[in-house]
Amino acid sequence: MKYGLIVFSFLWMGAAVPLQAQETLNYSDFLVWVLDYHPVARQADLNLELGRQEIRMARGGFDPKLYGNMDEKQYQGTEYYNKQEAGIVVPTFGGVEIQGMVERNTGTYLSSENTVPENGLLAVGAAVNVGKGLFIDERRAALQQAKIYALAREEERKQTLNDLYLDATDAYWSWAGAYANLKVREEGLRLASIRFEGIKSSFEQGDLPAIDTVESYTQVLNRSIQVQEAENVFFARTQELNVYLWDNDQNPLYLEPGIFPQFLGEYAPGLPDMQDFRELISTHPELRLLDYDLNYLEIDRRYKAEQLKPEVLLKYNFLTESLGGLEGMGFLENNYKFGVKISTPLLLRKERGGLGLAKAKINMVTYKRDLKYQQLRAKLEQEYNTYLVLNNQIDTFRDNINGLERLVEGERTKFEMGESSLFLINARETSLFDALLVKNSLFVKKYIGFSKVRNAAGLGFEVP
Repeated sequence: MKYGLIVFSFLWMGAAVPLQAQETLNYSDFLVWVLDYHPVARQADLNLELGRQEIRMARGGFDPKLYGNMDEKQYQGTEYYNKQEAGIVVPTFGGVEIQGMVERNTGTYLSSENTVPENGLLAVGAAVNVGKGLFIDERRAALQQAKIYALAREEERKQTLNDLYLDATDAYWSWAGAYANLKVREEGLRLASIRFEGIKSSFEQGDLPAIDTVESYTQVLNRSIQVQEAENVFFARTQELNVYLWDNDQNPLYLEPGIFPQFLGEYAPGLPDMQDFRELISTHPELRLLDYDLNYLEIDRRYKAEQLKPEVLLKYNFLTESLGGLEGMGFLENNYKFGVKISTPLLLRKERGGLGLAKAKINMVTYKRDLKYQQLRAKLEQEYNTYLVLNNQIDTFRDNINGLERLVEGERTKFEMGESSLFLINARETSLFDALLVKNSLFVKKYIGFSKVRNAAGLGFEVP
């Protein structure tokens, strides 16, 4: 009997001979496209902008502030008073407020303390808290926390991109695996069709009974159904992959029918350097976020501890009618305004409660971080061991498929010699095709497993 001889060696690489004019979407090109244009990647970049704007808001607490007041009273043709004041307050990062003021007051019934020279009075000085707020105050705490917030947003961006990398990798290799399975099913249908034509020809020549044509034709029908199922799975995986394809204007893209994935066997990630990966756990974005939480809470603790001190506010201003009058003026000799304000709660229950709450939050996050470190370390070891097992299974399946190929070839030879049957040939081929499908799934799991190891170590996009 003369009909097609099955050739399985190329199927071990994951797909059949490429079609003419077929375009390939490589895994590396796909990752670059996702990183550049996917909406989640764009959203991750916005985290950096959130951090910058948070710092800008906090720095706004140190913006100079202009102010002006006017208070006037006129009654029955008499100007009782006309008080005018304008000034500027400049907060500094050291906790000192620089103050400048111009005051001009007129009127018949001014109080003596509001009387100033006819041309007005200048005051230049400063105010500082030497008790509560000397080392840290609300403005400085907000700025330090905003800087930590910006650093945390960078880690959130990394984690978002790492998760996107893993999801995109899963989608790509699931798509590639579905394509490889489709090629296996198509090859099975092709062989069954060739066998049916050969058996039908032999029946017409009187060499085989009619029942053999029925059996071979049912095998064609069964494998046609398998091809249809594989086509449906490949179509579904293609739609899932389309979710990750966008253009620069954020318009969704769709793969054309002539675009296919690279062969499964073409990608060889190798074994990760686990010593380096274990060291990377300490810089994992999830751990770094908890570290920044601790830094954030530590600033809050310092601020709450500062509230236990009494408020001691010192104010001092030089007084002069012109800027030139400041020259040679002594500190507390003449023409000045000086004030001291002291206050403190008696029981400090609010302040002590706030400090205790801040300490409790720090302890909670510390315990959470310790647990997270162990969880990440265990996850890394688990994913790495799974990856090693998958590599070993693939090596085992190489020998298994080689043996199944020899069995199919031997059964075909025996059938040509009249010592076998179609049932046995179909059974041998079915075992081989099932093994090829398992092999494809192992390759897919291996490639996704490699990405899981990287993700567990806190790594993401790195185009191979």
